[in-house]
Amino acid sequence: MTDTDTDARIQPRRRGLTRSQKRTVSRGVQYAVFVAALVALGFTADWGQLRNQFAQVDLAERMFPDIITLALKNTVLYTVSGFVFGLALGVVVALMRLSSVGPYRWLAGIYIEIFRGLPALLIFIFVGVAVPLAFPGTEIPGGTYGKVALALGLVAAAYMAETIRAGIQAVPKGQMEAARSLGFSHARAMVSIIIPQAFRIVIPPLTNELVLLFKDSSLVLFLGVTLEERELSKFGRDLASETANSTPILVAGLCYLLVTIPLGFVVRRLEAKAGEATK
Repeated sequence: MTDTDTDARIQPRRRGLTRSQKRTVSRGVQYAVFVAALVALGFTADWGQLRNQFAQVDLAERMFPDIITLALKNTVLYTVSGFVFGLALGVVVALMRLSSVGPYRWLAGIYIEIFRGLPALLIFIFVGVAVPLAFPGTEIPGGTYGKVALALGLVAAAYMAETIRAGIQAVPKGQMEAARSLGFSHARAMVSIIIPQAFRIVIPPLTNELVLLFKDSSLVLFLGVTLEERELSKFGRDLASETANSTPILVAGLCYLLVTIPLGFVVRRLEAKAGEATK
């Protein structure tokens, strides 16, 4: 055996980076790239121009308290009314989807495919233009609030119906069998036992749908609204056009976040609790 072979055996084998070390290096590189991008953005952006266009404090102060007592209030009313109507209709469509009667299933399926496939904007235009033309002299109860509730509800019901259907199917079949063995009719067992359990399962996605409706309420402007019926988006756009400045739009956006961020937190908490309950 030569001296070279002996030295090779004595010297420890060189190893590369471990998998954990590679992940650490990769994460460090990503952080460095992210920080570099932020620094480059900070130095290249024209902050003075942005401040003049989006951060006029005196203009923002002019929006209060009307943006809260009028625009935000209307936005919440539009959202809640659309959600309530959509939830009621969604339950009906979900039950039709699960029905043993063929025409009910077909009708529910057609409704879901149409209203999930069409943009919400087209539904608003349909409610505001097509319905009065199709039914002359017919007024939707509640005026603009009724039209918004109908338009938002029709869109939301298509999504809620599938969510509720999935929740009903997630309830163990033994629950229905146990209820029937106790003398419950199918309808009574569904209303008293199955649907309440299904709602506990689908509360997180339904809350997420509420967030989406809150943003979709901005489409109310296509129905034509009075000054007293304006929601956040319309309120901000009107003042921005009047002042040739974008600060009102930014303030309106922040008001949306005042509602959507807490709702998003609620969704995450409900999903976490639902996950713990299934363990």
